[in-house]
Amino acid sequence: MGKAQRAIYGADNWHVEDGTGTDGGPPSNKPFVRRSFSPEYKLTILAEYDRCSESGEKGAILRREGLYPSLITDWRRQHRQGLLKAAVGRADGGRGGPTYSETMKLGAENERLRSKLAQAEAVINVQGKVHALLEEISKSAATDE
Repeated sequence: MGKAQRAIYGADNWHVEDGTGTDGGPPSNKPFVRRSFSPEYKLTILAEYDRCSESGEKGAILRREGLYPSLITDWRRQHRQGLLKAAVGRADGGRGGPTYSETMKLGAENERLRSKLAQAEAVINVQGKVHALLEEISKSAATDE
């Protein structure tokens, strides 16, 4: 082993400094940022993980999301203890109020109810005209007798 290799792979330095990053590219000097996961995300991943039935599906989810199996274990424990619940209100960090999907559902329901109201108002209008016409007929029949 040459002097350069000993400097790289020295017994007192078990970390390999060969000028490449963990992804094979140039080394990164960015500071490590700890990720935090919302309760909604954790519950979504747990549900997807628990639905896996094929061999390798669970590992594929972990690789796709960049997670470790120990996180799944921790999240399951949190869920069992009741510490992991989806937040009530806005999912985008707002303070209370409906989520975007709830707003869309409510808007669609509002439009459906407006249409139904317009139809009911039209029926009431026709009923009023029929009532007036029947009163006219009733009056004319009473005067003919």
